[in-house]
Amino acid sequence: MATKNESQSKAKGLEDLFHDGLKDVYYAERKILNALKKMAKGAESDELTAAFEKHRDETEAQIERLQQVFEIFGKRPQGKTCPAIDGIIEEGQEILEEFKEAPALDAGLVAAAQEVEHYEIARYGTLITWAGLLGLKDAVPLLEETLEEEKATDEALTQLGEASVNERAMQEAA
Repeated sequence: MATKNESQSKAKGLEDLFHDGLKDVYYAERKILNALKKMAKGAESDELTAAFEKHRDETEAQIERLQQVFEIFGKRPQGKTCPAIDGIIEEGQEILEEFKEAPALDAGLVAAAQEVEHYEIARYGTLITWAGLLGLKDAVPLLEETLEEEKATDEALTQLGEASVNERAMQEAA
C-alpha cells in the first residue's frame, strides 16, 4: 500500500515542476526589477549604473515574455515566493548599505548582480529543457531569448569588473 507522500509525489509530474519553476522565475524577475532600480541608483560608476539600467529594461521585456509563456502553458501569470532570490537580493541590499560610498561598493554590486544572473541562467536552462519535453515549442524560443540576455549580462558584468571596478576598489583601498 502506498503512503500518502508516495501518492502525492506520483500525482505531480513534469508539468507541475515546469509550472512551479515558471512561477518561481516570474516572482524572481519582478523582485530583480525593483532591485536593479536600487542598484542603479546606488552604483558609483557611470558604466555600472548604465549596465543596471540596460538590464532593468531587458528585465521588463523578460517579464512580458514570461507572461506569454504562461499563456502558452494555459495558466495565468503568477509568482511564487522564491527564498533563493530573496536571499540573493538581500545580500545585494546589504552591500548597498554596508559599502555605501566605500571604494569597493561597485565591485560588490557587480558580484551581487552576477549571483542573480547565475541563478537566472540555471533556472532558464532548466525551463527550456522542460518546455521542450512538454512539447511547448512556442515557449522555448521565448525562454531561450531571455537565457541569452542573462548570459550576455553576466559577461558584461565580468568585463566591467575586470576592466575597472575591481581595480578601482583595490587602488582606492590601498
